[in-house]
Amino acid sequence: MTSINDYDVKAVKIEGEFVWHSHPDTDEMFMVISGELTIQFRDGNVVLGPNDIYVVPKGIEHCPKAESEVHVLLFEPKGTANTGDAGGERTERLREL
Repeated sequence: MTSINDYDVKAVKIEGEFVWHSHPDTDEMFMVISGELTIQFRDGNVVLGPNDIYVVPKGIEHCPKAESEVHVLLFEPKGTANTGDAGGERTERLREL
C-alpha cells in the first residue's frame, strides 16, 4: 500500500468471494491489473478485465469475487476499512504511513 494526498492506493489479490459490504461515506475505485473481477450488486453484476476501471458509489452494497486470482488496485480515502460497514474477521487492520 502507498498513499497519494489523502488517498490509499492498495495493490490486492482477490480469489473467491469477499463479503457483502458498503462504504457509507466514500466511493471505491477498482482497477484490474490482471485476471477477471466480478463486482456483485443486489440487482446485477459488473465484470472487469485487465485495465478496466469501475467506481462503486458510496453507500452501494457490493461483493467482489474472482473465480481465479485477480490483481487489483483500489483507490479510497486513507483509513477506509476493506470490509466497509460489514466489519468482521476479514477486516484488514490498516497502518498509517
